[in-house]
Amino acid sequence: MQSWHGFIGGWWQRDIDVRNFVQKNITPYSGNASFLSGPSERTRLLWRRCQQLIKEEYQRGGVYDIDADTPITINSHKPGYIDQDLEVIVGLQTDYPLKRAIQVYGGLRTSIRACEAYGYKFNPEMADLFHQYLRTHNEGVFTAYTPEMRLARRVGIITGLPDAYGRGRIIGDYRRVPLYGVARLIADKQHDLHKLSTAMDIGSISQREELFDQIQALKDMQAMAFDYGYDISQPAGTAQEAVQWLYFAYLAAVKEQNGAAMSLGRISTFLDIYLQRDLERGVINEEQAQELIDQLVIKLRLVRHLRTPEYNQLFAGDPNWITEAIGGCDVNGRPLVTKTSYRILQTLYNLGPSPEPNLTILWSQQLPRPFLEFCAQVSIDTSALQYENDDLMRPIYGDDYGIACCVSAMVMGKQTQFFGARCNLAKLLLYAINGGIDEITGKQVGVEMGVY
Repeated sequence: MQSWHGFIGGWWQRDIDVRNFVQKNITPYSGNASFLSGPSERTRLLWRRCQQLIKEEYQRGGVYDIDADTPITINSHKPGYIDQDLEVIVGLQTDYPLKRAIQVYGGLRTSIRACEAYGYKFNPEMADLFHQYLRTHNEGVFTAYTPEMRLARRVGIITGLPDAYGRGRIIGDYRRVPLYGVARLIADKQHDLHKLSTAMDIGSISQREELFDQIQALKDMQAMAFDYGYDISQPAGTAQEAVQWLYFAYLAAVKEQNGAAMSLGRISTFLDIYLQRDLERGVINEEQAQELIDQLVIKLRLVRHLRTPEYNQLFAGDPNWITEAIGGCDVNGRPLVTKTSYRILQTLYNLGPSPEPNLTILWSQQLPRPFLEFCAQVSIDTSALQYENDDLMRPIYGDDYGIACCVSAMVMGKQTQFFGARCNLAKLLLYAINGGIDEITGKQVGVEMGVY
């Protein structure tokens, strides 16, 4: 396959196995940061435009604009651009930068309240449609709650439950789209569908339905990319395509989901393989390699979800926890630091400090000394990095894990997490001494026991 020309083959060619591809093709880097480039002229102009928009967003009370008429899906909005002449990586959640969309399937009441809080009127016909004919995520969760759960929720012994919106810590393995192309991924899912048992029991019916939805989502993603002028059915053939294909996969996810965290995974080491190949071929130079990473990060910094003011009071800064795991070692102790590990940190200088994406260093005593020193300097200069102990997590999760939300590790493409509710410990202590009786309502909420 032409797109894979120059790569070292392995199990990854036969099976969907991104880790094997990375292990076979990584170019570890143990040098210093002297090779890095500043921002390109296109990037400087593009980021200046974004800064103007972000300033206007702040002046408008934290929300630039809302499309209150269109429930967002992968293909709900026409292609949007910041400045098409300057963008080397394209794609926005809606048809205009920073415009937020309503995610009604997550919860109708939350969408209505969020619109009203910022001075927008929710379409009443759409509200009637969802009230009468469609079940939202919120309603689905409430059907699953037991009476005890509802009581605990009502009295406030636990908060942060997932009924108002999708509350998962979600990391898709977005690397699969550039490596294999959507056509191969669809074929693989169809193969899974054919292998399923023909028995019509609850488990197999549910699994078949989920596989069908996955196939449809991949088709929708392909259609979205086509609207932007790209055919992602085949593997990416260049570094620019690899970054673009990967971003399309992430963009489809943040269009469909308003998770508590929509993390990125472990992409810098993967993308370095494509950048290194193009650099060796003379297709791009270092400034162009940095430009691709800078413009990817610009897009990630513009991700927006429509949330209620109460959410923003709880989680300051309108966070999305777009966490990228950088560095770490493989299971044999080989450092996974590449030049693109440096490039993605360089965005904090080229674009200025920012909490998003949430750049996370997988720290190990075995990492190259120049990289550790560079990370320390970036932290001093920007206060924008977080660190996690790779030596502690690697024996548990292997060497292809990402960080979901802020700190939780999970294996890429194999696991997901449900955001845990928060327990009101002070209230719980009162239950312990009051015999499980709620001090406000007088109801028996906890285990019935003696009063101390």
